[in-house]
Amino acid sequence: MKYGEKAIKIAKLELWDNPNPERDYKINILFPEFTCLCPRSGYPDFATVRINYIPDKKIIELKSLKLYLNSFRGNYISHEEVTNKIYSELEKKLKPRFLEVIGDFNPRGNVKTIIRVCSDQTK
Repeated sequence: MKYGEKAIKIAKLELWDNPNPERDYKINILFPEFTCLCPRSGYPDFATVRINYIPDKKIIELKSLKLYLNSFRGNYISHEEVTNKIYSELEKKLKPRFLEVIGDFNPRGNVKTIIRVCSDQTK
């Protein structure tokens, strides 16, 4: 097993203290090389994952997030399930003031899918 595969295998989301918890500010993270596997065909699915949040007491450490997102690359999981799973894990760990996760999947078979999970569906 190569060192990157080992790092992904043991990946855990790490948190840091928010340096400015008194202020509302938005963090936007773009992960343009997300991959997972279609649970029906086994073909790879490619997506850009967007994470937007307003932190409370904690922020996400970016390398741990990168490794966590890379851990899905061998998983047979639907677009809807993986986007919701990422949202749930971040919501549970961060307890942010606001959270939005968007899975913007590349077209396959001439069908494009965008999944949006948001703590406030009116935004």
